[in-house]
Amino acid sequence: MREQSTLRLCIASSLAWGWISLLSGCTAMAPGIQFNNAPNMELQEQEGGVVTPPIKVITPRLVKQERTLREQQVTEDISALRQPAQIYTIEPGDILQIVVWDHPELSASMLPAVPPGAVVAGGVAFSPLAQAQSGFEVDHKGMLEFPYAGPLYVAGLSPEQVHKQITQKLAVFLKNPRVTLRMLAYRSKRVYVDGEVRLPGVQAINDIPMTLIEAINRAGGLQPTADQSRISVSRAGKTYLINMPLLVQRGMNPAEIMLRSGDVIRVLSREESKVFISGEVTAPRSLPMRNGRLSLNEALGEAGGINPVTGDAKKVYVIRRNSQGSVVYQLDANVPDALALAEGFELNPKDVVYVAPTPLTNWNRTVSAMIPGALPTAVIAGTPGR
Repeated sequence: MREQSTLRLCIASSLAWGWISLLSGCTAMAPGIQFNNAPNMELQEQEGGVVTPPIKVITPRLVKQERTLREQQVTEDISALRQPAQIYTIEPGDILQIVVWDHPELSASMLPAVPPGAVVAGGVAFSPLAQAQSGFEVDHKGMLEFPYAGPLYVAGLSPEQVHKQITQKLAVFLKNPRVTLRMLAYRSKRVYVDGEVRLPGVQAINDIPMTLIEAINRAGGLQPTADQSRISVSRAGKTYLINMPLLVQRGMNPAEIMLRSGDVIRVLSREESKVFISGEVTAPRSLPMRNGRLSLNEALGEAGGINPVTGDAKKVYVIRRNSQGSVVYQLDANVPDALALAEGFELNPKDVVYVAPTPLTNWNRTVSAMIPGALPTAVIAGTPGR
């Protein structure tokens, strides 16, 4: 009986060591994301055209560089949008109300009559009370027709400049003409507000310069699901990302961001600013960022930390996608200052935090996948008294 137990133990040991020898050089067969052990700073092209992303070790120097780049990006975006307020200039589509004192016949509207109940530009029902206030429209060529003044090219001029031109033209026919001019409808300049606001849509720019704060307030304010740290402003084919809390924290006034006609403002949702925690953590999950900030340390803490049984603390990876491709950052959580490094390393939206398994965990899972029940059978066979 003792000889049979010894024989079983020898067979089980031989099988186990055989599997270890067979799988020791087959780490690529292990389940899960695979990275090269040696960190590198350059892209490596492997067989079959597969490109391995660079792996950057998270060090105090790297954390400082990332923080500097982040601050520079915020400064560049805000400086490109900060500009002095400009005087409103008349453009095609605007409607002017022009009154010549003592000459009411000259102030008659040049606009066609609008029937009651009709819908005018912007989807607003026309009011009969507005007919008496109808004025003179600037046509698509920027021309304005006014009696005795003739056609005037007014595009790009301020209301004061147009007032001066009309007065000079009328002085040829009238003695000391007194002219009153004001904007009746601002229809040429507009911005578009979309995303997590209560009333998304078009906002007209009037004689009061339009700021980012005013555009959002006109749209009813932010929804509870809005991410104040991710407000994008698209202008002339380029998109700028505004982080409101960070601007206030740095002493910058968001009201200094001036908008131009054609700008598109989109307030992103917090659902679009998540990071994903996977691998050997206690509770893999997706996490929303808090006002645009979430550190690696906070992400790991929210996921319950690294699994002490299966997780390899030396291989905590952050996979990030940028305009140049993918970059992988690696943290060795066993070093003394690992917690400080993880707290200083800030994550970006859509980052993936992955904790790799230990080599023993990989081996165990590979064997279990190839031959289900092989390890339990070997252990049972090698247990004395079986």
